[in-house]
Amino acid sequence: MTAAIDRLTAATAHLDPPLAALDLATLHTNAADLVRRAAGTPVRVASKSVRCRAVLEVALGSGLTASGGFRGIMSYSLREAMWLAQRGAEDVLMGYPTADRAALAELGADRTLLDRITLMVDDIAQLDLIRSAVGSESVRPRVCLDVDASLRLGPAHLGVRRSPLREPGQVARLARLAADRGFAVVGVMFYEAQIAGLPDSSFAVRMVKKASAAELATRRGTVVDAVTEEVGKLEIVNSGGTGSLEVSSADSVVTEVTAGSGLYVPTLFDRYHSFTPRPALFFALPAVRKPTPRITTLFGGGYIASGPAGNTRVPAPVWPRGLKLLRNEGAGEVQTPVTGAAAAELAVGDRVWFRHAKAGELCERFTEVHLVDADGTATSTPTYRGEGKCFG
Repeated sequence: MTAAIDRLTAATAHLDPPLAALDLATLHTNAADLVRRAAGTPVRVASKSVRCRAVLEVALGSGLTASGGFRGIMSYSLREAMWLAQRGAEDVLMGYPTADRAALAELGADRTLLDRITLMVDDIAQLDLIRSAVGSESVRPRVCLDVDASLRLGPAHLGVRRSPLREPGQVARLARLAADRGFAVVGVMFYEAQIAGLPDSSFAVRMVKKASAAELATRRGTVVDAVTEEVGKLEIVNSGGTGSLEVSSADSVVTEVTAGSGLYVPTLFDRYHSFTPRPALFFALPAVRKPTPRITTLFGGGYIASGPAGNTRVPAPVWPRGLKLLRNEGAGEVQTPVTGAAAAELAVGDRVWFRHAKAGELCERFTEVHLVDADGTATSTPTYRGEGKCFG
């Protein structure tokens, strides 16, 4: 990490923070590691964890070879999916359902978008909404069925609350209904958040993840068989995330895995046994005052990540080493005090580098990211926000 921050500091020395910067050498290493971990299974890029078209293009530009690679985008918003498809993305899978009727109407009227975008559904009500919004029985939207991939131990539900679909019969019935109503059922998706998004923080956690992987490997195959029997061979069997690529790609029924956070590697991915975290994306804040000799106050910084409120969602100062946030203030809306031995050495005008707790969310705070190559060359590129886009 030290070498990356040295490059970023030198390349952006002429710029005034706050600013966000990405070390391209580390990004390329992370991308290659995701491909290696997927073991030949194509990797779909999760755009919510990137939120910068230039970085999506870097990942997808590596292509797909016999030994694996990146293919396609998983988007989080239909308007985002349409925007990307209109700019050349040919394979966009929605990661979540949509209720954007106006966007669905636009989708239904555009043959190119219909061919390039696959909607995500898990309920008859969503099919009804889509059909009503597109306004024509002749339109044949592509759909993928989201299947609950959580682990259930008695009354305990381990994982996120996503789809109501779980058992093979349920999924097959919805697939049949969708096909009968004029939808093209092209895939199924399983996101095992309790494996992909849970750090290996204890022996108990590792055992839960192992049990979940075994249960899902059996159920996933049964679901795929049941849906295939109803509607024919599927194009897409999607699974996984940055934290579970090895587990998901090991299942022969999985045709692709998804990853995005592993390109930037935010702090939430520091404690996984399956890969070495190599942070690539950072942000810098300027020192603006010294309330005491051992406290330095920085401008901005209150970039709190989504999820359950707590210390794991707070940005972390990483350079200079030895800094920490004040317990009573944390990362503030317009100022962030830091303390520790290194704080005494900071002067007004110096900068402090931070890492965000999550990946793409940082890009919602900046209009541009400075991409720094191995030779120190820096190029500024807009984030989604910098292109005037906010998809929620």
